[in-house]
Amino acid sequence: MAHGLPLLAVGGPRLGGPRLGGPRPPDCGAGGGCTSYAASGCGGVGETQPSAPAGWGLERTIRDNFGGGNTAWEEEKLSKYKDSETRLVEVLESVCSKSDFECHRLLELSEELVESWWFHKQQEAPDLFQWLCSDSLKLCCPSGTFGPSCLPCPGGAEKPCGGHGRCEGEGTRGGSGHCDCQAGYGGEACGQCGLGYFEAERNASHLVCSACFGPCARCSGPEESNCLQCKKGWALHHLKCVDIDECGTERASCGPDQFCVNTEGSYECRDCAKACLGCMGAGPGRCKKCSPGYQQVGSKCLDVDECETEVCPGENKQCENTEGSYRCVCAEGYKQMEGVCVKEQIPESAGFFSEMTEDELVVLQQMFFGVIICALATLAAKGDLVFTAIFIGAVAAMTGYWLSERSDRVLEGFIKGR
Repeated sequence: MAHGLPLLAVGGPRLGGPRLGGPRPPDCGAGGGCTSYAASGCGGVGETQPSAPAGWGLERTIRDNFGGGNTAWEEEKLSKYKDSETRLVEVLESVCSKSDFECHRLLELSEELVESWWFHKQQEAPDLFQWLCSDSLKLCCPSGTFGPSCLPCPGGAEKPCGGHGRCEGEGTRGGSGHCDCQAGYGGEACGQCGLGYFEAERNASHLVCSACFGPCARCSGPEESNCLQCKKGWALHHLKCVDIDECGTERASCGPDQFCVNTEGSYECRDCAKACLGCMGAGPGRCKKCSPGYQQVGSKCLDVDECETEVCPGENKQCENTEGSYRCVCAEGYKQMEGVCVKEQIPESAGFFSEMTEDELVVLQQMFFGVIICALATLAAKGDLVFTAIFIGAVAAMTGYWLSERSDRVLEGFIKGR
C-alpha cells in the first residue's frame, strides 16, 4: 500500500479481507449487488454524485484546512490540503454508515484504487463512481446503460426509456435493457401512447399522453366523440363507442339453466329460478319449462302441494309440503324408530323424595317426629290433659319403632355372624 491510508478505520473495523488480487465483490447484476456494493460505496464518493453522503464529504471539506491555525505554513510545508491524505480521510468518514457492512467491504477491497484515484487520477477522471465502480472494478455501468458492455438503454443514455419508464438492468452489468413503461406509454422506448391514451403534447424531446374517454381504445382527444377505436364489448358509431348488447346476439354463452344480463362492455350469466327448467330472465314468470314439483299456473311456475293427495303410507305419518317437493314425518306424539313411527313414552313425573337415599329419608323422618314430640311436650307442660296423652302415646310409638328397628338390625347382624 503506497501511503498506508487507514481507509476502514474511519468508518468501522478493518475486516482483514483480500486486496484487489483476491476475490472480488459480486457483479452488479447478481441480486442487486450494485445497490448494496456500489451504490453504498462507489455511488457516494464522486463529486458527480452530490446526493450521496461522500459527495457531501467533498463539498463539506472543500473550504477546510489542516486546522492548525497557520494555513499558509501548513500548506507550504505539508502540501495542499485540497489533495491531501488528511482531506481524503475526512471525506471517507462520510462514505459508509457504521452498520453498512457491504460498503465497508467494498472500500477495503478497493482502498489501493481509491488512493490511486485521489492522488493521481482526479484530473483525468473526476467522476470517481464511474472510474472505480464502472471502469476499474467493472461492477456497475454508468446511468442510462446496462449489461456486460454497458450499452445505452432504449431511448439513449441521457433519457432512458424516454423518461417514461424503467430500463431493466440500468446501471448494472446485467439486465435485458427492456423498457418497463409507465401507464399510458408504450413502444420499445416508451415513445408512444399506450392503449386508451392519446398524444396531448409532443415535440422532438417531449411526449405527454392523456387518457381517452372510457370505452375508447384509440382516440384523438379526451371527448366521447373523439374515439377512433373501441375497447372489447363496444362498437364504433359516428366516432362514439356504443355498448354491444351481447345478450341479443350469439356472443353470449350461458348455461342451460342461466339467463344473460347485459353490462357495460360485457355481460353476466345468472342462475334461473328453482322453479324453471331453462329461462329467459329472473323469477318464476320467465321460465321456459317448469321443474319437477312445479306446475304452470298462468304465466308462472308455482309449487305443487303434494300433500293434497295421500303420499305418506304407514300409520301415524303426516305429509309436509316443501318448495318443489314434500317430506313425510311422524305425527305429533310419535317418533321415528327403524322406519316406523312409534308413540313416545312420557316419563312419569318424579316425586318430591324420589332422589333421596334411604338413609336421608330415615334422618328426615326422625327430624319430623322430633319436632312433633317437642311441640306436644310443650303443650303437655301447660297441663293440657289431651295433649299430655297424645305426647305420651307419641313417645311410646317412637320408642317401639326405634326398638323394633334396632332389634331387627341386631338380629340380622347376629345371623350374619357379626
